[in-house]
Amino acid sequence: MLNKIIHDALMIWVTIEPIGSVVLFAALTSRLSPTERRKTATKAIAYSAIILFSAILIGQIILTAMDIRLISLQIAGGIILFLFGLQMIFGRTSTAFGQSEDGHDIAVFPLAIPSIVGPEAIMVVILLTDNYLYSVKTQAITAGVMLVVLAVTYVLMLLAERLLSIIGGNGAAILERIMGIILATLSVDLIIDAFASIAQWTIPKL
Repeated sequence: MLNKIIHDALMIWVTIEPIGSVVLFAALTSRLSPTERRKTATKAIAYSAIILFSAILIGQIILTAMDIRLISLQIAGGIILFLFGLQMIFGRTSTAFGQSEDGHDIAVFPLAIPSIVGPEAIMVVILLTDNYLYSVKTQAITAGVMLVVLAVTYVLMLLAERLLSIIGGNGAAILERIMGIILATLSVDLIIDAFASIAQWTIPKL
C-alpha cells in the first residue's frame, strides 16, 4: 500500500505541477490586491478539487458510455494550452483575464483549467482509480493523496505574494511571457505525444 501511495503522489504531483501553477498564478494576479489573490487561490483550488473528484467518481463511466478515448482529452487540452500560451507571450492575458467580466473568472480559466487540472491530471486520476483494478478503499486513499497535493499547491499560491514583492511588476510581466513560451512548448509536446500514440496503434509493425 505504501508503494501505491508513493507512486500515486508522484504521478499526481507531476501532472498537477504545483510549482508551474504557482508561477502562473503569480503572473496573472500581479495586479490584484492581496485579498483578491487569496480569494482567487481558494476558488481555483476548490474548482480543481471538484473537477478531479468528479473525474474519479464518474469520469471513467462517462468516457466509456460516450465511447471517448482518454487520448482525445490530451489533444484538446494541448490545443487550448497552446492558444493560451500565445496570449501570454503577446501580453494579452493582463487585459483578457485581469478584468472582471460577466461569466469569466481567472480562478476557473486558466488557473483551475488547464493549469492545475489539465487533461493529463484528469487522465491520471481516472487511471489511478480504475474501477476494474482498485477497491473503493484504495480509490479513497488515492483521492486523499490528490487532496494533499492540492493543499500544497494552495499553500504555495498563498506565498506567491512574497514572490511578487521580490520580482515587482516588470518581473511579473517578464515571468508571464516566459511562462507563455513554456506553456506553448508543453502543449506542442502533448499533441505530438498523442499523435505518436495514435500512429503506434494504426501503423502495423513490420
